[in-house]
Amino acid sequence: MPIEARFEIQQGGSVRVIHAYERPMKSRKRSDQLTPNDAKYLDVILDPIRVCAKYRPKFGQGQGAGLTLEQFQALYQEDPFYNWFGLDNPLMYAAHKAAGGMTSVYRQIGIGCERLFRRVLQDSLGLSPEAVVWSYEITGASGKKRTLYLDGRVPVAEIPNQPARARFQDWMRDSAAAVGVESGIFAALAGAVFEVRQGYKSKDSKRQNADIANAATAYIKGYFPCAVILSAQIDSDILIRYRAEKWSVLTGLTGANDPLRSTYDFTREVVGYDLAAFFERNKRKLREEIDEVLRALLTPEAK
Repeated sequence: MPIEARFEIQQGGSVRVIHAYERPMKSRKRSDQLTPNDAKYLDVILDPIRVCAKYRPKFGQGQGAGLTLEQFQALYQEDPFYNWFGLDNPLMYAAHKAAGGMTSVYRQIGIGCERLFRRVLQDSLGLSPEAVVWSYEITGASGKKRTLYLDGRVPVAEIPNQPARARFQDWMRDSAAAVGVESGIFAALAGAVFEVRQGYKSKDSKRQNADIANAATAYIKGYFPCAVILSAQIDSDILIRYRAEKWSVLTGLTGANDPLRSTYDFTREVVGYDLAAFFERNKRKLREEIDEVLRALLTPEAK
């Protein structure tokens, strides 16, 4: 396999290798030519998104499946105040459906990405379905136990292919060094665990604190924590904070040629699967599905 290395020129003119990888050979297939896994991977990511087209707002009416247009209109027509303002208008229903549905679209894209990432780890690194799953148990103040999950795991010793195992171990070592993990702590790590998100534009402190607690637990359990962001959109303050808390953070950069920073360089050069090329090959299908979901969300149900 071809070797790729990054270098740093030090004071006095000496050169230090920052990291070097055996890069998986790139496929010679045209970027728009579908591969055997494409149909399978498309179903993995699209199945959760398709659910969004059936979204119905609940309007505070319990935990059911949500109200139809007719049920919404009956509810609002029975309320004198809303009736005076004509809020039983089908466009108001469509607005509610769109508002809740948009949040659902982002959430379901995230769920699809989690599942796809695990499947890519499993297929490309030769891991079992059990190996790519990681969870741990905590006990709350009331004494009740809860199980918390991260979105993926790679136990290095279980990668059957030796070059792939060495490549992943090298990436872990360089990533850990980049966020300031001491060599003694790194030596005790058995692999990496991943939190996968489609994007991270929120400054939700509760989510940040939970992620930081996950990282602390991962180190205790012998795993290196890595956040995988599929889009390039992440708040810079969050990025700085997570790396300060010893998270490796990969974002949706393309063309960076840096598997320590880019999700797509990591999946291509370290995992051995070109995820960006998968999305590029299948963008027409992805866009068609999203367009269909959005049209369903923006249209009131027929009477």
